Amino acid sequence: MKLMEILLWNLRGVVRQRYPESLSKLLLITKWNKREDVAQMVDLLHKWPELPALHALELLDYCFPDPRVRSFTIRCLRKLSDEELLQYLLQLVQVLKYESYLDCDLTTFLLERALANKRIGHFLFWHLRSEMHVSSVSLRFGLILEAYCRGNICHIKSLWKQNEALNKMKAVNDFVKSGWQKTSRQQMTDDMKLCIKQEAYIWALSNLLSPLNPSIILSEIWWVCKFMDSKMKPLWLMYKNKCVQGEAAGIIFKNGDDLRQDMLTLQMIQLMENLWKKEGLDLRMIPYGCLSTGNKTGLIEVVKNSETIANIQRNNSNSAATAAFNKDALLNWLKSKNPEDKLDNAIEEFTLSCAGYCVATYVLGIGDRHNDNIMIKETGQLFHIDFGHFLGNFKSKFGINRERVPFILTYDFVHVIQQGRTNNSEKFERFRAYCEQAYKILCRNGTLFVNLFAMMKAAGLPELSSFKDIQYLKDSLALGKSEEEALKNFKVKFNEALRESWKTKVNWMMHSLAKDSRL
Repeated sequence: MKLMEILLWNLRGVVRQRYPESLSKLLLITKWNKREDVAQMVDLLHKWPELPALHALELLDYCFPDPRVRSFTIRCLRKLSDEELLQYLLQLVQVLKYESYLDCDLTTFLLERALANKRIGHFLFWHLRSEMHVSSVSLRFGLILEAYCRGNICHIKSLWKQNEALNKMKAVNDFVKSGWQKTSRQQMTDDMKLCIKQEAYIWALSNLLSPLNPSIILSEIWWVCKFMDSKMKPLWLMYKNKCVQGEAAGIIFKNGDDLRQDMLTLQMIQLMENLWKKEGLDLRMIPYGCLSTGNKTGLIEVVKNSETIANIQRNNSNSAATAAFNKDALLNWLKSKNPEDKLDNAIEEFTLSCAGYCVATYVLGIGDRHNDNIMIKETGQLFHIDFGHFLGNFKSKFGINRERVPFILTYDFVHVIQQGRTNNSEKFERFRAYCEQAYKILCRNGTLFVNLFAMMKAAGLPELSSFKDIQYLKDSLALGKSEEEALKNFKVKFNEALRESWKTKVNWMMHSLAKDSRL
């Protein structure tokens, strides 16, 4: 290994000319405690061609602390479009924690772009604001927030109003948590609405830009709001959307759950969709909005006209024990929502989205995939929610792994894809081809996903704290293997998911029975 490092260092000029994307390898073997080597590396860096963002992002890791390396990296990132910068903003805020000084090129770069584009400024504000409770970064992030607000005075009023709304949502949520066990659900819901109808609450919760999407104005709260059944009693709030007449915008306020892992997962699903679309493959994904706004608080976008697989199965069965095994429930529900000529389109939407989420959940190692965590829109689009476990951290009970398939592909899903006909192999093979094409595209971009996850180590997520956690991703994306080898492995996983899907059904049945016993 030492010999290889010496050879690489001696050939550094050749590396610069022919393999510029290998800069990180050269930097790692540079003797930064040896003045002569540092001088030569810095001189070489001045002549180094600019790298694509895919490779430049890697250089913001803590392994590369030298300011001149980081300055070179920011020079490479300056050519990112606003949309591309928004795609990576979550990671760029995290690697601010690795900077030796507050006044650095990365801070300047982010502030310049935020002040030039209000949407970037909006999300920069919330990504910084959400970690102000962390003592190790509160001073740094606070000063950057102050610099942004001083540079964009007109934005302060809007951000302050959003913060006030979140404070009122937290107060309502605390009120619900303190009283829901003492009275009936209906009475608690009525009391919650009375609380919201107070003048101070109506003012704070009306006419504000949505923190989830500043393009949406949450003008007037509708009185169909409620609280949800899960442990933290999230608030379900529906608003009139001032931008689209007659269109409702729904948000879920959560207090007590860390949404940063959900936010990261949904960011990756959005990135996957972008990569697929670039290659002409639209898999009808729904990377709904999710934003952490503070210490275990945040917002989730409501996907309207959708239902959980569990509720669809339950409503079409006589008991929770048999609901999960009802093969026809899903197709019958789609038929009821899409009469006559609309059904074929709904099944196509289901087929495409099911392929996308099969591949996405496999690559990201998403766990806890029960039938309350998978939903479907009335138009047919399937999508997953609640990403509390990823990178292969699957749930177990009494030491037994409850999830034994690479991804969810049950026979009722196949029944819909095949339009209810068991011999419709042509439709299923087309679905399989979608999965394989989607997987190959992600493998070709595997380095980008690994780099983005590596940059998130600074966030302190329980399931992403070291390079060891990222090994699952490297394996699932078959990094270092040929496309043929990667696809061969994926085909094995696909057949395993199909063959072992009965185990998923048993898991879903146990989940439904446990849920019924709690109600």
